[in-house]
Amino acid sequence: MGAQSESGGPAERAILSIMAELAVDGESITIGDDPACRGGVYVLRLAVGAPLLVRFGRYAGGRAIAVPAGECLYVGSALGARGAVALAGRLLRHATRSGGRPAHAIRESLRARLAAAGLVSPLPAGKTLRWHIDYLLDEAEVAMTGVVAMRTTARLEGALVERLLAQPGVVPLAPGLGGSDDRGRSHLLVGGR
Repeated sequence: MGAQSESGGPAERAILSIMAELAVDGESITIGDDPACRGGVYVLRLAVGAPLLVRFGRYAGGRAIAVPAGECLYVGSALGARGAVALAGRLLRHATRSGGRPAHAIRESLRARLAAAGLVSPLPAGKTLRWHIDYLLDEAEVAMTGVVAMRTTARLEGALVERLLAQPGVVPLAPGLGGSDDRGRSHLLVGGR
């Protein structure tokens, strides 16, 4: 599936569809598009219950970044065909916390929706914090409340971030945070509603 940049192309329609799904209240899990594809792009909806100071690994020299209470959105991709680099493995990993702490409440329903879409992956027993988003998802005050995913081989994260940033009140949490493979662009956004 090739991405087109002109208005109304397949990528644009897919991004608009994902944004429409993000507008749905409550727990939302949507898996869409090419059923033969094992990878894709996704948006995680996060509820931050209290203001936090979070160290995102080596980001900003390890200094803590202020995360406001409210909603955050994270745009990511998993374009591989198997394991943790495929869409199901990556999303289930995101719904898991490290150190034997309880998983996000959405994990079981996410696993069921992924399986119904033909995307089966074993549940991770735990995880090592690796990506910037892992550090936020590991916080007890943060709940993963929704997932919208599109199965594709196209690298659409940057275009999706730009569309989300065009929405009123949506801003990057910090420059370059969450987008280490997309230099200078943050994939971790605040103010999703």
